Amino acid sequence: MATAADRVESQTAASINKKIEDETITTIAYYVENPAEIEARLRELQSEWDIERTLQANAATLAFLGTVLGTLFARRFLMLPAAVSAFLFQHATQGWCPPLPILLRLGFRTSREIAREYYALKAVRGDFDKVKDATNKTQAASRAVGLRRTVSRKVEQDT
Repeated sequence: MATAADRVESQTAASINKKIEDETITTIAYYVENPAEIEARLRELQSEWDIERTLQANAATLAFLGTVLGTLFARRFLMLPAAVSAFLFQHATQGWCPPLPILLRLGFRTSREIAREYYALKAVRGDFDKVKDATNKTQAASRAVGLRRTVSRKVEQDT
């Protein structure tokens, strides 16, 4: 069973996980070349909604809407909060529910994926200059967030 931190990633198609990681590497490579813009990106990342928060907000909205419609118009609308509750339970136990693939395709990421980019950018900025055995900032960034491939390869490919 997947841990809470990686249950969404473990239930997501490998191609989608690879796409998210590739986008993260591309983003970090951009900021390696444009370090003056890192601070603004870090602020953006701090306010980015992760997939869990988005799923919870959408579920709460649909449950509330279904309850109001069921109370005011027809009881059949009460099936909406029941279905939403079932999806939330499925997500809590399995790390997957039907809305997740849609949210992933819309660009929402897990908190771990957001944190990977955040700490990699902090490493590029020099916040972790004392990271042992790092020959350069891109290698330190890759190690800081546990990316399978290093950002330095992406920077070399683009230059």
